[in-house]
Amino acid sequence: MQDATLSRYWQTAVDIIHDGVIIVDVRGIIASANQAMTQITGYSQGELIGRPCSMLQCSSCKKVFDQTGKHWCLLFSSGSVTMRKCTMIRKDGSLVHVMKNASVLHDDLGQIIGAVETIADITELMEKDSQIEAFRRELQSEYTFQGMVGISTAMHRTFDLIVNVAASDAPALIIGESGTGKELAARAIHQNSARRDKPYVQVNCAALNESVLESELFGHVKGAFTGAYQNREGRFEAANGGDIFLDEIGDLPQSTQIKLLRVLEEKVIERVGDNRSIPVDVRIITATNRNLKQLVEAGTFRGDFYYRINVLPITLPPLRERSEDIPLIAEMFFRRIQLKSNKQIRGISPEAMQALIRYPWPGNVRELKSAFEYAFVTCMENRIEIQHLPPDVIAAAHHHLPSPAGELPPDERKKLELVQALQEAKGNKTLAARILGISRVTVWNRMHRYGLD
Repeated sequence: MQDATLSRYWQTAVDIIHDGVIIVDVRGIIASANQAMTQITGYSQGELIGRPCSMLQCSSCKKVFDQTGKHWCLLFSSGSVTMRKCTMIRKDGSLVHVMKNASVLHDDLGQIIGAVETIADITELMEKDSQIEAFRRELQSEYTFQGMVGISTAMHRTFDLIVNVAASDAPALIIGESGTGKELAARAIHQNSARRDKPYVQVNCAALNESVLESELFGHVKGAFTGAYQNREGRFEAANGGDIFLDEIGDLPQSTQIKLLRVLEEKVIERVGDNRSIPVDVRIITATNRNLKQLVEAGTFRGDFYYRINVLPITLPPLRERSEDIPLIAEMFFRRIQLKSNKQIRGISPEAMQALIRYPWPGNVRELKSAFEYAFVTCMENRIEIQHLPPDVIAAAHHHLPSPAGELPPDERKKLELVQALQEAKGNKTLAARILGISRVTVWNRMHRYGLD
């Protein structure tokens, strides 16, 4: 009686497992299948039990017969299968990707009496992997450079300048508004330099107060100040042989500027509380969103330090000055968030894309990314429309006069929309296609039809 009760509980336990479980006999006939197996395959338990497991057309199954002619599956020869990716065919004919584990079953005499298999549905994971791989390939396309995206003339000039700066060991100063990608530019300099295999150390000068900052940069010796219980290596020593990136250099205290000036000129540092010079071979890359010339004139930034770090300046253009890049960057952020989201949002409407292109983006690329994070929260449809964008973007879009395209015949309306898209994309057919939500071939066909050069 107790065994029968436990057997009932065992069946309940098997049925609540998320993975499919089947038991087959030595002929491959399905003797048992749990509820998860019916959900994965689309067959009912009645349709599975009593039928050969070959009905599922598992891609990993190989038919072999032993000397007795009974054991027709390779599993019975190998004894087990562990973490094997394969595919099965559902009842409706669709393909399902699964991860299979299996083991043969023996009776008390050691004779094989069947096998048990567990099946995990990994179709969604495989689709995500395919999307990620496609996205990775796109990120390595002609429109990208070390994580920075752009097809505009301004960005291509920036990419070329970064490569040239990387070939030098002189100090580089990256200038740009907040959110323009100064960190990416600094890392691109390192990755394209001869120091690429050496350390790359990043320090945010605005995030640390003066006393902590000097200890972070140069290290300290035991007893240099309260809490200095042992010697500590600074960031410059950690970056020896490579590059150090000092972000928000405009917030650096003048006392620290003096010490960094010595590092630039003599290539040596001194730990806090020590007078021993330590040689370092480090190229310094700095960045700021402030006007350092004005700070020099105001007396809050040392002129000698400014001219020492401003040997190779790189100015990153704000997003509002390269609107032709917005569709590319928008699609990049859309796909990134789409991969992490469970929502079935398939694209961006042409009207929403126009609103994105026309908005001035004071927060630059960082603000554009935030706009898509907002849109994925508010969107409950299958594509992002204007009403799903942040309020500031919507308000800016409403300031533009409505297009008369809606009052024109369909063919004229399409022609006007195409002309507007080509103007927004500065003649780039691929970007115009992205703006309109159509293929590049369709853009070419419509240009030919309407006689547009």
